[in-house]
Amino acid sequence: MGTNIVTPFKHADHDHDHCVDDALARAEQQCTENGVRLTAIRRRVLELIWRRHEPMKAYDLLDMLRAERRSAAPPTVYRALDFLLEEGLIHRIESLNAYVGCGDPHRPHVGQFLICQRCNAVAELNDGDVYQVLTSKAEELGFQVNSQTIEINGFCPACRDAHRTTGD
Repeated sequence: MGTNIVTPFKHADHDHDHCVDDALARAEQQCTENGVRLTAIRRRVLELIWRRHEPMKAYDLLDMLRAERRSAAPPTVYRALDFLLEEGLIHRIESLNAYVGCGDPHRPHVGQFLICQRCNAVAELNDGDVYQVLTSKAEELGFQVNSQTIEINGFCPACRDAHRTTGD
């Protein structure tokens, strides 16, 4: 099975505009294929999540939307997030109660998230071997796995290097 890096950590020469445009184009295509509508508000919430390239909390999204549209309300944001989650366009980072864009929404996959405890950067892996080991161990205990998300905290490459240099 092996590891598939779905979304790497952002690096210095990362073309962020291209990354956001790509994510939005994939979302449009997937919604069209699935026969669902990526409304303007859903698209904007997705764009805001991708623009930051780090986990976004619902109320931070609401504040950003209110700066553009005074009428934005919590249910609007939560409905958009629910839709984006259901379509596999974003993931929820449980430990942070926040959301990140999915780098490969076309393929159903399990998520293993590497979360930088200094800058909040997130990388997403899809490692079928990890999934299989945990599912097998759960089954040995008579447990049926319905979903699996793994969150691992540490330092991204940039923060790891800074940590080594400063010792912070």
